[in-house]
Amino acid sequence: MIEQLVQRLYTLSATWDIPPLVVQLLLMVVVAVIIILFVSVSVMFLVWWERKISAHIQARFGPMRVGGWHGWAQSIADGIKLILKEDIVPQAADRIIFALAPMVVFATALTLYIIIPFGPGLIVKDLNIGVLFYISLSSLTVVGIVMAGWSSGNKYSALGALRSAAQVVSYEVPLVVSVLPVIMLAGSLRMTDIIAAQEKIWFIVPQVVAFLTFFTAALAETNRLPFDIPEAESELVAGFHVEYSGIRFAMFFMAEYANMFTVSAIAVTCFLGGWRGPALVPFLPEKFWAVFWFLTKTYFLIFVMIWLRWTLARLRVDQLMNLGWKVLLPIAFLNLGVTGVVMVLLG
Repeated sequence: MIEQLVQRLYTLSATWDIPPLVVQLLLMVVVAVIIILFVSVSVMFLVWWERKISAHIQARFGPMRVGGWHGWAQSIADGIKLILKEDIVPQAADRIIFALAPMVVFATALTLYIIIPFGPGLIVKDLNIGVLFYISLSSLTVVGIVMAGWSSGNKYSALGALRSAAQVVSYEVPLVVSVLPVIMLAGSLRMTDIIAAQEKIWFIVPQVVAFLTFFTAALAETNRLPFDIPEAESELVAGFHVEYSGIRFAMFFMAEYANMFTVSAIAVTCFLGGWRGPALVPFLPEKFWAVFWFLTKTYFLIFVMIWLRWTLARLRVDQLMNLGWKVLLPIAFLNLGVTGVVMVLLG
C-alpha cells in the first residue's frame, strides 16, 4: 500500500514537473509526522495502562478523575505539564551534548518504527536487512544515554550511564544470538519474509528457548524491571536523566515506552507469526484483521513487561551480569547449535 502510494506520487510529480528530491523530502516529513503521532498516542495510552495495571496489582484504583472514565486524560495532563515546565541546564553541564542526548535517544526510538510490519503492505520500508537494521539501531540508544550521563556533570548520572553501557554490552550478544535461529529458519533478514515463513507454524513453537532469551534480553535493553539498574531510584535518584526536566525529560520518557513497543513488535514478528490470525468477522477487510492481531499480540507482550515490573524486585549489578554472561549467553549459543544440527539432519 505504502509503496504503491509512493509510486503514484512520483508519477504525479513527473506529470507536474516537480523535482523528485522535493517529493522525497515531503514523503520523509509525512512519514515522520505519522510516526511521531502514533508514538505520542501510544505512549500516552501505555503510561495510563501501566498506572492502571500497577494499581490493580497493588489493590488500588489508579487514575480515576482526570478525563472522566478511569482518568483516561491523566497522561495528556502530564504531557502538557512536562511541556510547560522550565528547562533547566546545570551549571557544570556540557550544554551542547546535554541538549543532544535526549534527541539521539528519541530519534533512535522513532527510526526503528520504519521496519515494523503492521500488516500486509503496512510497513514504511521493507528492508532486506530488517533484522540487522533493528539490531544496529537499538544499540545506538546507549550512546545517547552515555552522552546524557557524562554531560550532566553529576556523579549519579555518570554512574547510571556506565551501568547502562555495561548492561547493553552484556545483553546485546544473547539478544542477537537468539534471533539467528529465526533467520536460519526463514532464510532471510527481511521482516515480511520472516512472517511469510510462519504460515504453517509460528517460530515460537520450535524456538521457545530463543523467544524467552530474546524477551529477557529485550527487557534489559529497555531498562525495565528487574533490569532497571541504570535508573535505580533507590540508589541513583533517577540515574542518567536525573538532571533533566521539562521537554527533554519527556523525550527520555517517551523513548522508553516507544522502545517497549518496538521490542514487543519485533518479538511478535520473529516468533508469534506477525500479523497472522483468524478473521473473526468475515465481512471486515483482511488488513483490518492483520493490524488487529499484530497490535493485540504486541500489547499483550507489553502487558507482560508491565506485569513483570510490578511483580519482580530489582536485580543487583552482579546478578545482572551473571544472568547475561553465565546463563542467557550459553543458552542462546546452545540453542543456535542445536538448531543448526537439526536443520542439517532434516535437510
